[in-house]
Amino acid sequence: MGKLALLDLIQRQIAGAPKLGVKANLSGKTVVVVGANTGIGLEAAKHFASMNASKVILTCRDEEKGKKAVAEVEKATGLKNAELWLLDLSRFSSVVNFADKFEKEGGRLDILVMNAGIATRKYEDMEGWESTLHVNDLSTALCALLLLPRLLQTSSDFSVQTRLVVVTSEVHFFAAIKEDVRSSPSILKKLNDEKDMDGRYQVSKLIDVFLVRALTARLPPASPLIATAVNPGFCDSELRRHAPDFKPPSIEHEGKKLELVAWTAEEGARQLVWAALGPPNPADIDKARGAYVSDNGITEPSDFVISKEGKVFEDSIWNETIQILNEVTPKVKEIAKQYLSA
Repeated sequence: MGKLALLDLIQRQIAGAPKLGVKANLSGKTVVVVGANTGIGLEAAKHFASMNASKVILTCRDEEKGKKAVAEVEKATGLKNAELWLLDLSRFSSVVNFADKFEKEGGRLDILVMNAGIATRKYEDMEGWESTLHVNDLSTALCALLLLPRLLQTSSDFSVQTRLVVVTSEVHFFAAIKEDVRSSPSILKKLNDEKDMDGRYQVSKLIDVFLVRALTARLPPASPLIATAVNPGFCDSELRRHAPDFKPPSIEHEGKKLELVAWTAEEGARQLVWAALGPPNPADIDKARGAYVSDNGITEPSDFVISKEGKVFEDSIWNETIQILNEVTPKVKEIAKQYLSA
């Protein structure tokens, strides 16, 4: 696709969400959905649970809300295969503790869906990092990296492909990276000093696309783990709770005012399921490696992502992320050294 016009986005939303494009029997398998107490994460958990997964772990920050989410999954599916684990991506220590617990108690891990995220226009410091960068990018990468050995071990132990899904967004097409940021030797630290929050969410989702591509580039070509970035579409969820004044964009077209129409959380969740289980044709599975998924299909991300300049940006973001996260725990570099190429 390369480019995405606002008109195309609006018309696609108006046309409606694709149907659930893929199903599977997940008997014996474990699925983790990070950020599952509400919205598309909760709806994705329902889908996975209904496919007879042996265990669907819903991670939430709040125990009370998490218990309600588990009860919702059980009510929707009639099954008792969902359980709550506490995880707060606003604290690096919570991510480390979650991964440590999973290593000791979690057993196999077949599908990891990194769904948790925030969208805000207000600058907030979290452990020295702007909140959007902390939650959407750094903690997301930290959790995925710390659980990477368990994903690969599951592949080895059970002779299965495992999947890592990172929820990004089509708004990455509209992300604007200033030249002084792109040329900085420390891009994330430069962004951390940037107080222009209007486009921060878009930038954070662009970084997520790059992180998936960078991880894939460092895995063996025939790795049993497939990492994919997914766009759920514009959905009516609690993601916008930190930006209540946000107005969906509109555009004049052929004398009519077209507005961005939100899909339901369940409709958005269908894309997460497709990214975790698709493509439906087994012969096409390898195409999902490092891919950007939207509308029940693999499509091109933005022009910047696939450009030479984008590749330089990708490598810079990856190397800086590893350096930063290694300061959180030295396990990060140990995992990168053992399982990934330079």
